[in-house]
This record gives sequence, C-alpha cells and structure tokens, in this order.
Amino acid sequence: MKFIHLTDTHIVGNSRLLYGINPAQRLREAITSIKTENADADFVVITGDLTHWGDDAAYKALAKELERLAVSVILVVGNHDDTPAFRTFFPDAMRDEHGFVQGSLQTDFAKCLFLDTTIPRTDQGMYCEKRQAWLKDELERYNGPILLFMHHPPFSVGIPGMDEIMLEDSNAFYDAIKSHAGRIRHLFFGHVHRPIFGNWRGISFSCMRGTNHQVACDTLNSTKNILGNLEEPAYGIVLLEEDQVTIHMHEYRKRSPEFRLDAPEGGDARSYMFGMRHEGGID
Repeated sequence: MKFIHLTDTHIVGNSRLLYGINPAQRLREAITSIKTENADADFVVITGDLTHWGDDAAYKALAKELERLAVSVILVVGNHDDTPAFRTFFPDAMRDEHGFVQGSLQTDFAKCLFLDTTIPRTDQGMYCEKRQAWLKDELERYNGPILLFMHHPPFSVGIPGMDEIMLEDSNAFYDAIKSHAGRIRHLFFGHVHRPIFGNWRGISFSCMRGTNHQVACDTLNSTKNILGNLEEPAYGIVLLEEDQVTIHMHEYRKRSPEFRLDAPEGGDARSYMFGMRHEGGID
C-alpha cells in the first residue's frame, strides 16, 4: 500500500505571494508530481496549515488545486487554519461528535486516525478531554495496528522557537494513548516544516518539509525566534506493509541528472571511483 504525506501548504488566496513564493503554485507542482510519479498512491493526507490566514479565498484556492487529484485527500487542520471557513469549502471533511476535525480510515494494514490539535487564535496545540475521549474510544474499538496523523508534535524537536508552540498538553495526550502505544506503528505530523525522524516513548515518528517555505534547522537559537528559509519542498512517499512502514522524502522540484550507477556512461564505475580517490577527488 502507498500513500502520500503532504504538509503545511499555507495557501493564500487571489494568487498572492507568501515569502516571495506562490503557495498555490507550489502545491500545484506537488500534485503534478504525485500524478506523474506516484499515480498508484491510495490516498493523500495533508497534516495541517492548509492555508496561511484561514480566509475564504485561500480555502477556495486550495479546493481548486485539490480537484486535480484523482485519489481521495484527507485534510487535517493546523494552527493557521480556521475551522468554520474550512467547513464552508470542505463540508464533507471528517468531523467528530463535538465538531472537531477528526476521523478515521481503515486500510488493509492499519487503522489511520486523524487528530485535531488546534486551539483557535493561537499557534500552540492542545488535545482536550473531549478529543482524548474520541481517541480513546477509537483505540479501544480496534485492536490492530494504528497510524496517527496530527499537526502539532506532542514532543520537543530541539528547535526552541517551535518547541514553544508544540502540543502543550503532551503528557495528557500520551496518557490517552499509552495503553495502546505498542500498536501505534507510526506518528505523522507537520507544523515544523522540516524533515524530522525519530522515536518518542517507543513510537516512531516523521515530519516533512512544507510545500511553500521551511523552518531553519536552528537548534542553537536561545532567543526562541523562528527563522525560515526557502529550502526545497518535499513530500513523503509512505509504503505500508504488514510488518514495515517505509517513508521516502521526495524533493519533487529537484531534477538532477540521472544515470546508471552499475554501468555509467564512459567507463567502468569502479575504475572511475578508484581514479578519483587517487587524484584526491573523493575522501
């Protein structure tokens, strides 16, 4: 099984630019890549910050771009989103009994749970008791493998400015899932705009770059300012099997030359590499 993990599209309306880039155009490029290079994907999930300002024009532009995808798209909201405006343009999006943007998807290999970690008008994340109750119920009703998807990470990532706006009630969140942690095969999140991979309390996790702009890898910044940059966007190609989760980070805008490593043009690869080493070209 294959699915695509996109995050932090930060769409703005009316073809406006954000940090000198058109977010809708960047998403369009990602969708073109998915359609041409990963057309066999079963679904696409976007883990929040769908828009930058949460306005109607942005959600209208987002809906227009997503129409180009032939596969189903699952949308998770982030701190830059506005749930009422989101509902106007995506009325069929997932919703729990309290109106939070939460839902589930059963696949052949795992049950996917999509969580709403937003607090209106703030950048921090929260997972309140109502949302915890929904999650506990979903976990208790199914005893197989689980995949979690959310916007805010429930742990620090080592970038001070971003750690200030992580999920603020992370211990309560872990308490809600800890009795099922052994079944949680992976946690996917957004928010940080960086390729991050690791393990939290025994649960593997990953984050991808955003499609428009990125957060600098600034782990030494004691001021807690958040620095951005324009590193290449990327999405995750997730290959899901019965006993394995494999994630490829795909920088879909990069187009470096491709060549045969086993039979390079112009000679034997081993002779070429040996010569380069002796000429001081390779350490």
